[in-house]
Amino acid sequence: MFILSLSYTAPLTEVDAHIGPHLAWVAGGYDSGTFLASGRKAPRTGGVILAQGERSQIEAFVATDPFVLAGVADYEITQVQMSRTVPGLERLKG
Repeated sequence: MFILSLSYTAPLTEVDAHIGPHLAWVAGGYDSGTFLASGRKAPRTGGVILAQGERSQIEAFVATDPFVLAGVADYEITQVQMSRTVPGLERLKG
């Protein structure tokens, strides 16, 4: 499993100009089965996505995020192997 930590590199006005295409991109991640959960950071400095798959696939997909293409955000990709979860989230264990 991977934690995709997105950090904005531009003012929110510039980020918001690309929010529609970014949300469509996120929907594509769910449709493909790659994304498991996502949301904004608080305060709003970026976002976090839980993803599954091969690292090379995830890196390639992240590179197509409209936020990345527009130069308004960067990603940090961290691989984790969950060893314990609450009941109902066993799928996250690797």
